[in-house]
Amino acid sequence: MNEIIEHLENGTLEVSGRLVDASNATLYASCSYKGNSIPVIYKPIAGERPLWDFPDGNLAQREYAAFRVSELGEFHLVPPTVLRDGPFGDGMVQQWIDIDDAIDLAQFYRTDDSRLRSMALFDAVINNTDRKIGHLLPHKDGRLMGCDHGVTFHEDDKLRTVLWQWAGKTFSENEVLTLRKLQNRVKENQESLISLITINEFDALVDRIERLISESQFPVPSDEWPAVPWPPF
Repeated sequence: MNEIIEHLENGTLEVSGRLVDASNATLYASCSYKGNSIPVIYKPIAGERPLWDFPDGNLAQREYAAFRVSELGEFHLVPPTVLRDGPFGDGMVQQWIDIDDAIDLAQFYRTDDSRLRSMALFDAVINNTDRKIGHLLPHKDGRLMGCDHGVTFHEDDKLRTVLWQWAGKTFSENEVLTLRKLQNRVKENQESLISLITINEFDALVDRIERLISESQFPVPSDEWPAVPWPPF
């Protein structure tokens, strides 16, 4: 992981294409460092569209904050991500993940797979408003990762996801332990996290983790907002 982060932070970016389905500028690029090149996604802040419900900060910082929380909680569900400058200014750079084409995402997301359960818990923590099927990245080595975490950490509960199969289910002992560890580590990293999200959003993150520990169960869909992002893929 540290070697990949070093590569992402220091490598030379060369943009070769754009993901046309993305609502914000999402560029496919190569990152070359010390004679090696890896594919990456580069999302410059300059290419972001303003969002009325996320008026503060930027999507790139939220993407990086999601990576940080994933690592603090030992979820390891977000590809290595950094904030840095690039050909179109400051933005987020994230390692590109080649997904396992043998997995049918339209079927996979509905299953009781433990990797999806971990993703559902992570999304509850970061208050993900946009967990779509296409944001799931099953790696060929068996790991599952997720992408597109720009609309997260809102101070109001806005969880929207396709992963509701555990709604209301009780957490395992290991899941509660994960949340307790994360609770402490988030507080220890307050200064660095509030450089990425607002203080109100940080406080909401802490409160959300505490509530999840107290209730010890997965959230259930709300009647006050759509529970599934649209389109779901």
